[in-house]
Amino acid sequence: MVSIPEYYEGKNVLLTGATGFLGKVLLEKLLRSCPKVNSVYVLVRQKAGQTPQERVEEVISGKLFDRLRDENPDFREKVIAINSELTQPKLALSEEDEEIIIDSINIIFHCAATVRFNENLRDAVQLNVIATRQLILLAQQMKNLEVFMHVSTAYAYCNRKHIDEVVYPPPVDPKKLIDSLEWMDDGLVNDITPKLIGDRPNTYIYTKALAEYVVQQEGAKLNVAIVRPSIVGASWKEPFPGWIDNFNGPSGLFIAAGKGILRTMRASNSALADLVPVDVVVNTSLAAAWYSGVNRPRNVMVYNCTTGSTNPFHWGEVGKKWSDLFSKRSMSWFPPRSPHVLSICLNSSCPNTAFDAQMMKTITRLHKAMVFLEYFTSNSWVWNTDNVNMLMNQLNPEDKKTFNIDVRQLHWAEYIENYCMGTKKYVLNEEMSGLPAARKHLNKLRNIRYGFNTILVILIWRIFIARSQMARNIWYFVVSLCYKFLSYFRASSTMRY
Repeated sequence: MVSIPEYYEGKNVLLTGATGFLGKVLLEKLLRSCPKVNSVYVLVRQKAGQTPQERVEEVISGKLFDRLRDENPDFREKVIAINSELTQPKLALSEEDEEIIIDSINIIFHCAATVRFNENLRDAVQLNVIATRQLILLAQQMKNLEVFMHVSTAYAYCNRKHIDEVVYPPPVDPKKLIDSLEWMDDGLVNDITPKLIGDRPNTYIYTKALAEYVVQQEGAKLNVAIVRPSIVGASWKEPFPGWIDNFNGPSGLFIAAGKGILRTMRASNSALADLVPVDVVVNTSLAAAWYSGVNRPRNVMVYNCTTGSTNPFHWGEVGKKWSDLFSKRSMSWFPPRSPHVLSICLNSSCPNTAFDAQMMKTITRLHKAMVFLEYFTSNSWVWNTDNVNMLMNQLNPEDKKTFNIDVRQLHWAEYIENYCMGTKKYVLNEEMSGLPAARKHLNKLRNIRYGFNTILVILIWRIFIARSQMARNIWYFVVSLCYKFLSYFRASSTMRY
């Protein structure tokens, strides 16, 4: 078979979600590793006063594209921004743009979606289901389309413990749900949402399952492939180790732990932390489109892009690595659904907020993020990865290096360290030379927390416990013992000097 770069040579690619985390990494990798691709059309809507062209220019001017700029300075000529709104009929394309797309596109990568876990159902359906349907309808008109590549999520069927690489029946008929949402008011939609999503934790996962069914049914005449990544994290190797540009998922937790704001979290030590590097997801997507384009399989090809079954890593191990990284400070892990509000107060919120009022808003956001993540940090799933293994075996030796999808080679300790450093460098835009100052800041927060906890314990003892003579005797004994210990320690220090 032709190699992956050879397959993309001369092809015209349509990409949605190019301004999102996964989409921009895919755009960079495609242009860098398949330099003879003809053009990449990106569907982008106008936002915050920026034209689609300005938004794309902002993306390709970022640090992510530094390596590509060095290797191929003329890559910008291949990126064509098209004004589009995915939720509108016919994607709100102009007649001219629609004609160009129908006549020229060979491969579609559909990465656009709302990834907000707390999105209301109407908007989630609009962005994840209806938009996908609109794109499928456009794809059916394309004269030279070879592959429709859809990015889903490995948690689309998280109501099952064992998940195969197939599209399962949807929880509800997408067409009936779309029709119902047209006449329902927002209040009614919010009332029925919990009953509709059932044993799925949020509207994001629920609507991604519906979108897969739409792709399978309405794209039946198309050559379709679906990639399902689990928790997408920072890059493993490309274009730089640890590259990340957002606070989503574990990234916000890493940042909070590194800043000394977060020290407690609900998680099960034995639950699989099914993180998958973003460059592995991108390489899988590019390879999957290549395989479907070359082999024309009869059925929809589904790829569970996960790590738990191949290279397992547990949340308990993540916590240990955090402790090793952040000045040997321990991270407290509480069993799922445990009442650890007091621990949160003692270890994060109260001590820090007392000295920095700006932290309160950050802590509130962190608490919400932990609530959303709890479902994934306290449960484990088994994903079948036969198709991914088959795909890996189909790659020639050079493609295996260039488009590496073998997560067995992933060294977790090194990856987590690069991930944490990446959040500092690429998300917070902090210089690595500032690490000594950061450590001093962590020590300061630690001392504040210890002091706060000590005062709190004293107050609780004096107010609620020291009501009897025996309790007071114990109290005076402990204080006396501490005083003698400190005096001995001070005398010993003086003698050493």
